[in-house]
Amino acid sequence: MNKAQIAKMIDHTILKAEATESEIIKLCKEAIHYDFASVCVNPSMVPVAAKELKGTHVKVCTVIGFPLGATTTEVKVFETKDVIEKGATEVDMVINIGHVKNGDFDKVEAEIKALKEAAGDKILKVIIETCYLTDDEKVKLCQCVTNAKADYIKTSTGFGTGGATIEDIRLFAQNIGPDVKMKAAGGVKSREDLEIFLEAGCDRIGTSSAVKMLEEN
Repeated sequence: MNKAQIAKMIDHTILKAEATESEIIKLCKEAIHYDFASVCVNPSMVPVAAKELKGTHVKVCTVIGFPLGATTTEVKVFETKDVIEKGATEVDMVINIGHVKNGDFDKVEAEIKALKEAAGDKILKVIIETCYLTDDEKVKLCQCVTNAKADYIKTSTGFGTGGATIEDIRLFAQNIGPDVKMKAAGGVKSREDLEIFLEAGCDRIGTSSAVKMLEEN
């Protein structure tokens, strides 16, 4: 894949707690320059990104229940509606990992459905935080994401104990429905990594190192 093709599949990301408005503006300018798919920012920075990206093809992505996923469904639903009203066009939600560990997959699926309903025609990506899960749990979550009609399954927040692996992407590919896409995030640090994940079937890559990677020879 060439640089332009890769760029269109990147969510250019800053989710660190100390990110400033000037850093978000710089992120947006880079996203416009390289024609990235989106910028991914924390909810409070959505208005800044929406203003900077108005009139461009770059989408505004944000995170819900981030990074632990442990807020209530009601809070996540409100947060989803709020960020969309403020300009977000894609939302990446974190599932309740405690529910997974309790074996309460019905609760997980119901929450994803509730957020998809709240998101409406906007893109919903579901972060399952693979570093905390068994393969059996990952397979069951592929089913939850599919049944709830979310748009993407996403590996990681980047704030857990581990990030995306090719093995997890291959497992997803075998177990998600035909309408579910895949996003890898956390630990994608090189141009080689990018190409490996894209070749494995990812439609999006979330990374804070996109510019550096695209400029690698």
